[in-house]
Parts: sequence; C-alpha cells; structure tokens
Amino acid sequence: MSDILQTRLAFAPWTDPRTRRLPGTIPLTEDDWLVVDDAYPAQMAERERLIDANPQAVHALDPRARPAADELYRWVLRLLPRHGHAVEKGGRVRRPDGVTVALDPARPLLTLGRLCAEDFCLMLPDSTAEHVLGAAILCFPAGWTLAEKIGRPLSGVHRPVAIYTEDVGRRVQRLLDGLRPGVGLMRGTAHHSNAPLHNPRTEAQGRVPDAPLPFIRVERQCLFRLPESGAVVFSIHTAVVRPESLTPDQAAALDAFPIRRAA
Repeated sequence: MSDILQTRLAFAPWTDPRTRRLPGTIPLTEDDWLVVDDAYPAQMAERERLIDANPQAVHALDPRARPAADELYRWVLRLLPRHGHAVEKGGRVRRPDGVTVALDPARPLLTLGRLCAEDFCLMLPDSTAEHVLGAAILCFPAGWTLAEKIGRPLSGVHRPVAIYTEDVGRRVQRLLDGLRPGVGLMRGTAHHSNAPLHNPRTEAQGRVPDAPLPFIRVERQCLFRLPESGAVVFSIHTAVVRPESLTPDQAAALDAFPIRRAA
C-alpha cells in the first residue's frame, strides 16, 4: 500500500508554546473538533479496510462504556453535516469523499470509524484516582495495541512511554477531572516516523526506531466531557507529512524545538 500523506500540516504542536510541553492544551469548541483534510479520502479507505479485515484489532467496547458510546454516536452524527457529510434517506450518510455509509446504532463506534478520520477513545471515571479506557475505535495506533490497553487506567495505557512520568500523569488526570461539558481541550504529539498509519506494537516490542525516518507524524488530540454519561472522549486525528511539506515557519520552529524519534 502506498503511503497516506497530507500535503500540508494544519497543526504543528511544536510551533505553539502552549502545546510544546506535556500536557500542553488549548481550548476547543465542537465546531473546530472534527477534521476533513486532503488525506481524508485515503485515510477513510484505509479505515474501511481495517474494520472489514479485522474489527477485533481496531475496536473494543466494555459493556460499562456502552451508554457513553451511544452518547458519542448521537453527538458526532449531529456534527457531521457541518463538515460536508450529507444525511440521506434510509439511515445512510454520504461522506465528503462521496462514499455512502449505512448507519448502525447497534455498533456505534464501528460506524463512527467509517465516518470520521478521527479515532475515538472513551475514558470512564473510576473508583480509583484515574480514568479507565473503556472503549475505542482505534484504526491508527502509533506504537500501541488496543487489546493490551483496554480496561487500564491512564498510567497503564501510557506504559512504557518514558515522557509520561508520574507528574505528567497527575497533571493529565487533573485536566480530565476539570473538564466540563461544552468546552474541550486540544493538545498534540509529534515524532519522526517510518511507520504506516496503522502501527500497532506491544509493550514487549517497544518503539525502537529504524533509520531512516522519512515522515513527521502528528496527532491532534482532543478531550471533551460527555454530559449524560460523564465519560471523557479522547479523539485522535493523525497527520503524516514529509519534512519538505512543512511551511518555512514550521521548519524553522522544528529546528529550534526538535521532536522525538519513534518507529
């Protein structure tokens, strides 16, 4: 399969002092949440392929998270017409790339996986201090596997990421605890990569990079509190570009604030 790349990088977290350091966030509204860019058609075709080929690898839903998944499904469907999706008769939605998707409320996250370029993770409040990963549609993991992380608290989800220290974990949990419905947060990660969009790796495999690393991979990560279930939606929109696709300002900032290397 050929590389799926954006021709430009709309969000470069290293260029903004608010998003350079963990867990650096900026406010976000629902109007600016979902992304449809020039890589959308190719990314959606790859998402369809992954869901059809092995749904168990990209989808998990703990029964406790079902109300949150249903709530997220209803919310995203309401937003889609703002981003070029057309709701058609017979319970179908035509995506901006012209592909028509049958709505299936019995499989809310799998359906959203066919409609949006974002991956969606649902973090559930727990009796412990940390939120727990209760459900996800995760077609484009960057070096982790859903089967290994589902049901874990935040600290376990991020194991063995070295930069996710106990201090960072506490700060992230405070962000989640402070989220209120209606206003979200956006943050980003970026690294040099040689891997495809779908890059699952177990903890035992690690993330040892192999040179060369010809791409820059950016995750635009957004957090929202669902008002009915109280779950936190953690969405990930992935962009992959060649370094020469950066703007001069983005390239200059990258020289000043280097990003990490990862497979």
